[in-house]
Order: sequence, then C-alpha cells, then structure tokens
Amino acid sequence: MDNLMEELEAKTAFTIPIFGGIPIAESCVVTWIIMGALVLLSIILTRKMKKVPTGSQCILEGIMDWLDNFFLGILGHKGKKYLPFLETLIIYIAFANIIGLFGFVPPTKDVNVTAALAGMAIIFVQLSFIIEKGPLKWLKSFLNPINLLDLVTRPLSLCMRLFGNVLGAFVVMELVKKGIAAIGVPVIASAYFDIFDGLLQAYVFVFLTSLYMAEAMEEE
Repeated sequence: MDNLMEELEAKTAFTIPIFGGIPIAESCVVTWIIMGALVLLSIILTRKMKKVPTGSQCILEGIMDWLDNFFLGILGHKGKKYLPFLETLIIYIAFANIIGLFGFVPPTKDVNVTAALAGMAIIFVQLSFIIEKGPLKWLKSFLNPINLLDLVTRPLSLCMRLFGNVLGAFVVMELVKKGIAAIGVPVIASAYFDIFDGLLQAYVFVFLTSLYMAEAMEEE
C-alpha cells in the first residue's frame, strides 16, 4: 500500500537551480516527451506526401478526415477555424493517457495537468463566443447567473472527469500488476485501462468541449 501511495504522488523530476530552485514536475517532463514524439511523427509521416496516398499516408489522412468530420458535425462549417486546436487537444490527451504502455507515468494523472487542459478548453469556448458573436454579447450573456455558474462548473467537471478516470485506471493497473500473477491478466487489463479507457476519456473530453463551443456559437 505504501508503494502504491508513493506512485500516486506528483513527483518532481528535477529542479532548475535559479531563483531559489524551480521544481519541474514529472508530468511536465513527460508532456515534453509527448510533444517531441508528436512533432517527430508529424515530420516522418508528412515528409513524402503523395497526391494518391499509400501506406502510412492513408492511415494519417483517414484519421484526420475522421477528426474533421467529427468536429464539423458538431460545430458546423463555421467551426472549421477551430479544428487545429480541438484536434491537437484530442491527440495530446490520447497520447498522454496511453503513454503508460511505454513505461511513463501518464501526465493526466496529475490534477494540475487536467486543470490546465480544462482551463484552456473553457477559455477557448469563451473565445469562440467572442469571435462569433462579439464582446458585447459575450458580456451580456453573464447577466444570466447560469452562465456565470458554468464558468466554474464546466472546467471543474472536465478536469475531475479526466483526472478521476485516468487516476482510477492507474490505480487498478498498479493493483493488478502487484496482486495478480495469472498469465495474461495484466495484458488484458492494460488493453482496457491503458488503451480503450484512455482513448475514450480523450474522446469524451473534446466531445464535451466541442459541445460547449457549439452552444456558445449557436444562433439566437
């Protein structure tokens, strides 16, 4: 149990020796690794693009077409300008959730990371409102106390849903690894919690974010 509690703690990877020491969290380092891996993959997968796609280009274009259609189906044609943010968000969260397969601790196990993601999502929702309807209508919307309440409850919901599910999956996997020695059981559990559940939580997070954006941009 003590070992499990240690695993659940947000650890400091290293400290920058300036201004009395700036601690860098492990979740931040893993995020840098994910960013580097995604940039590298982007370069590799797009360096030899063809008009008639083959091989990995077919897979890449299929994934991007699915993401485009998914978000445009929720936001409509005017939501096209927001696709880069939403697609980057879902790709990052998906990789962050399944990176445990490669021996890293998922950064989304850190509530500070999920809070930052939720904060960015809600800020983007408000920006989409301002862009589509103007700052005056955005300010007038807060005359309704429900809209003020949404500014608190929505990011809190997004944050705790993602954090709670990823943390729960991490705890279950640690218990499985430590307590169940049956051949194949950890592999099956990992396939569910690290892959299926991780991808599902990424989907749910951006699905709710895009729904909030669609509501903000909705014609009166």
